[in-house]
Amino acid sequence: MMENNVTEEPSPLRITPTVRALGSALRGKRENVPESSRGNSNRIFPEPEKLWFKESSAKNLRNRDFLSPSTMLNTLYADGQVPPAVMSRVLSLRGSGVLPVAAGEVMDEGLRVRVDRAAAFRAVLAGGATEYLMPSSKKQGCVVLNCPALHSKPNTPTPDTLTLGQLRTVLLADHMGALLRRQGFEVTYCPTLPEDSDIITFLRALGIDWPTAPANWTNEEREEKIQEALENCTYKERETERGRRTSGGGRKVEDGENERALRINLKRVFQEEGLLGYDPSLGTCTVHRDSVSHLAQLDLATADCTVATATALHVTSCQDEFRQQQIAMLWRASGAMHTQRHLVCGPVKTPGSHLTAAQYLQLRRGQMKEASEMKYGDQVEGQTWDDIIRVMTSATVRFELLSTVHTSPVTLDVQREGGVSTKGPRGGVFVMYNCARLHTLFDSYERGVEKGLYPEIPEGSQLDFSALKEEGEWLLLFNYVIPFSELLDQSGQALDSEGGGARVNIKTEQICKFLVSLSKDFSSYYNRVHVLGEPLPHLFNQMFCRLYLLRALRELYHSALDTLTLPPIRQL
Repeated sequence: MMENNVTEEPSPLRITPTVRALGSALRGKRENVPESSRGNSNRIFPEPEKLWFKESSAKNLRNRDFLSPSTMLNTLYADGQVPPAVMSRVLSLRGSGVLPVAAGEVMDEGLRVRVDRAAAFRAVLAGGATEYLMPSSKKQGCVVLNCPALHSKPNTPTPDTLTLGQLRTVLLADHMGALLRRQGFEVTYCPTLPEDSDIITFLRALGIDWPTAPANWTNEEREEKIQEALENCTYKERETERGRRTSGGGRKVEDGENERALRINLKRVFQEEGLLGYDPSLGTCTVHRDSVSHLAQLDLATADCTVATATALHVTSCQDEFRQQQIAMLWRASGAMHTQRHLVCGPVKTPGSHLTAAQYLQLRRGQMKEASEMKYGDQVEGQTWDDIIRVMTSATVRFELLSTVHTSPVTLDVQREGGVSTKGPRGGVFVMYNCARLHTLFDSYERGVEKGLYPEIPEGSQLDFSALKEEGEWLLLFNYVIPFSELLDQSGQALDSEGGGARVNIKTEQICKFLVSLSKDFSSYYNRVHVLGEPLPHLFNQMFCRLYLLRALRELYHSALDTLTLPPIRQL
């Protein structure tokens, strides 16, 4: 036993394994129970993970952490009466990643279970919460994030030609790339852009690191290879075939127009290749030079993949979806066998105004500077404040465009008198402000140590975490620190899911919503609890336990903001 305790590392606590284990304990091995002893033989027994749900509201967390509703108990047992042996199983719950159970009781609303909170705090915080800030499992594979809005048509786009809907797709591609890299995927971006172009300068101002090439670089060799592959593919239409057809740009090609143009029957491609979810009206298209350039860029992006078959995720606006389906089928016709999925974004609306991406960023930057000057006065000057305003502007833009389900429209208030508030529970500014508060707190603690007011933080094993009794402390651990790794898993799981056709729906809004919710609950706690108390020895244990929790929150902010490619603001 001693050897096992030394060599075995405890698994990080997770919500899903706990819900599954609770369900198995409640449901038991029903396949071993004779039909005659089950009562109603027509009764349907739910899967274990559907028997319980995790509580999240402060009100319910006062008396329970998990609940199996009375409707579920009535499904499993006559009159909803939980047998003593089953209750014993629930209370003695053990398993890899399973939260320790302290108590359980059947009430009118159902069977409620309370976690051993002191044990959970110790398990998560004592050794550092690193494992809770990364995906619960690593994945493998290569993903190409293709952003049609950035392709040449035939010229490289500029900030003044980029629409707000297209900017949304670029930010979404950047966010998805960071999430997928975190999960272990090899990620590349498409297209490669000229390194000194205005669009690259614009993207860097938003904190987006997009691949570049020298201005005189060409991709002609790949373009010739793609053109030749299409000329020789089985989906090429005979040049004698006439009639009205659709061009690669979506317009109608009249009879006799460009008689020698290369035309590909896209409908045959997805029908004969068994590809689901493509628009049946794709028909036949004429291959233009910008289409070949697009395909050559995709070919380049997949060239260095370490796996034979990559996944290309086309992040496109709903206005450009048809065009991108054409490109996808042309790529398939050229011989590319990579999996292709389409992440389609709804439109961005600006009632009463029409702004380009450049104008929108300029407006938000100006509003951010003005709001900062109103709050902080004359100190808002110099490089440090320029950097703060740049990051805060980038955060504002990201949260405005990424906090909504990606298929839904986003409506922006772009009236110049609207301003950007530096306070109030809304969006990126609020999130960044609360992240900065955590840094300020730890700076204050370090100054206290230097002055001899406080000792250094001891090892977690020396602390009694039962001192964390404030309801906001458990809420922060149970709703944010523990579930975060499973939140990170979701984008990769959605990408791996088979079937469902060309479109893929990923909950891309969840990180933004998670951070806003975290900031509301942290702000409420921070305003209510005095963390750095009087420098009295009998108060140090509780203070250190709280610092362990808030240090985990600080790292959680960093980890979540990193998926939005936002650096933390360390002081305001």
